[in-house]
Amino acid sequence: MTEQYPPGQPANSLRLCSQATAVHSVRSLTEVNEALAWARARALPVLPLGEGSNVVLQPRLRALALLVQVPGREVVEDNGEYVTLRVGAGESWHALVVWSLTSGYYGLENLALIPGTVGAAPIQNIGAYGSELASFVVAVHARRINDGSYLKLSGAECEFGYRDSVFKQRLVDSVVITQVDLQLARTPTVNTSYPALADALKRAGCTDSATPQQVFDTVVALRRARLPDPASEPNAGSFFKNPIVPRGLAETLRRQYPDLPVFPASDDSCKLAAAWLIEQTGWKGHRAGAVGVHPGHALVLVNYGADAAPTLLALAKEIQVSVLQRFGVQLELEPRVYGEVR
Repeated sequence: MTEQYPPGQPANSLRLCSQATAVHSVRSLTEVNEALAWARARALPVLPLGEGSNVVLQPRLRALALLVQVPGREVVEDNGEYVTLRVGAGESWHALVVWSLTSGYYGLENLALIPGTVGAAPIQNIGAYGSELASFVVAVHARRINDGSYLKLSGAECEFGYRDSVFKQRLVDSVVITQVDLQLARTPTVNTSYPALADALKRAGCTDSATPQQVFDTVVALRRARLPDPASEPNAGSFFKNPIVPRGLAETLRRQYPDLPVFPASDDSCKLAAAWLIEQTGWKGHRAGAVGVHPGHALVLVNYGADAAPTLLALAKEIQVSVLQRFGVQLELEPRVYGEVR
C-alpha cells in the first residue's frame, strides 16, 4: 500500500520526491468512502491531491495521500439562460474550460490554462485576468474525513476570498471535495476588465465585440508567454500571493516607488504586485543550484533538479526576508506546504 512518488511519475507539479504512509487513487464516490474508512481504521490523516499543482510536498507524509480522480461532467439544470454543471473533482480544470466553451456554456474563459483539477479549484478560489471561481460556484459536494458523512456547501458557505476559502480555514484538512456545481451562461458574455487582457485583445484587433473564444485564445496566449509549462519546467505556478496591506502603507510605498502597481482591495486596504516587489529586490531569473526564480515571471519558483522541498523552501524564505527588509511587506506562500522533513 505504501508508495513513493518517483521523479518520473510525480504526484506534484514541482516533481519533489515525497513518501507517504500510503497512497490510494479513487475514481468514484464509493471508492472515496472506502478509502476514508481505511484511513480512519488506522488513525491516519488524509491528504487529498489532484494534480498536485498548488502544493509543496515535504520528504515525509505521515498520511494517506488520496489521489482524487473522480470523473464526470453533466448538466443538472438548464433554464435556457443559465446551465448548472456538476463536475467530478478529478476532472482537469483546463479541459473543463475547453469543453464548456465548445458546448456553448460561457464564463470560464478568463480562467483558461490554470493547472490542476476541478476539486482543487474551490480550495484556492482560483482566479486570473479579472475573474474568480467564486462567481460561478453554486455548490461544492464533499465527504467529511472524520466520519465519511456527506457535506454540501453553497457558494456563500464556501466563504470565498482572495486565494482563500472555508477549505483553507474552518474546514482545512477535514473534507475531501468530490464534485463541484457551476452555473454558466448560455448567452455569450465576456469579461475584459483586466488591463493586460484588454490591451492584448486590442492589439489583436478585438474591442468591445470580443467573443468568448477570442478571450479564451488571448488568455491562453498570455499565460503561455509568461508562465513556464510544469511538464518541462517543474513549478507550482505563482509561489507568493499578492500582498494586501493597509492603505496607508500602500500610499507611502507608492510615494517612494511611483512605478509600484497598487490595486484597491477594500476601503482601507490595497493589493500590491508581489512580482514587482520580487523583481525590485533582484530575484527575477536568480538561480541557486537546483532551484531558481523563473526569468520570465518573478512569482514562479522552478525546480531544476532538486529532490526535496527544503531546498526550494529555503529560496522562498530568502525572497520573503529581502522583500520584508526593503519594503516592510510580508509575502505569503500561495501553495500549501505538507508533510515533514523526516
